[in-house]
Amino acid sequence: MKNNINYSLSKLVIGLGLTSISVFINTGLSEQIVLAKSTNVKKCEISAYVTDTDPQGLNVRNGASLRHKILGQVPINETVQIIAAAKNWVQITNASDGFSGTGWVSVAKLGLSTRGYGTNGVNLYASANQKSRKIGKVPADATVQLLGCQGNWAQVEYQSIKGWLAKEDQCGAALTTCS
Repeated sequence: MKNNINYSLSKLVIGLGLTSISVFINTGLSEQIVLAKSTNVKKCEISAYVTDTDPQGLNVRNGASLRHKILGQVPINETVQIIAAAKNWVQITNASDGFSGTGWVSVAKLGLSTRGYGTNGVNLYASANQKSRKIGKVPADATVQLLGCQGNWAQVEYQSIKGWLAKEDQCGAALTTCS
């Protein structure tokens, strides 16, 4: 009798354990925890605009991967506020049109322009600090590819040069000059 109770308890514990793991994996909690542990999520405070040409708009997801649920879309050229970055994904809020709320989008589908109107361009820095080495110059009103962000700095690429663009040199609106 005692052996039957121990055997039944063992089966119950194993069954509960496997069920818990299944629920954990299927709800996406494990991926969110792995993302949080394996990825350095950086706080950001910049604007960018949607460059995705999909007629449906840029998909906004509830997590930083293609496997996460689509919450809505943001049309091309609309401005979004970026509040965090993790690898190739950024967390957005306050879209100027389309999706309202907070969610994650692929950083490759967003862009910036430079300011520096009436000058010979703006500087790209080696790190997110104006005291760091200047590694290049981008013309005023040029489109740059957004790669990521940290604080109010944008990591960008222009003509194969990757660097950091200061807040005052960024224009996150597609259809205006941000003057």
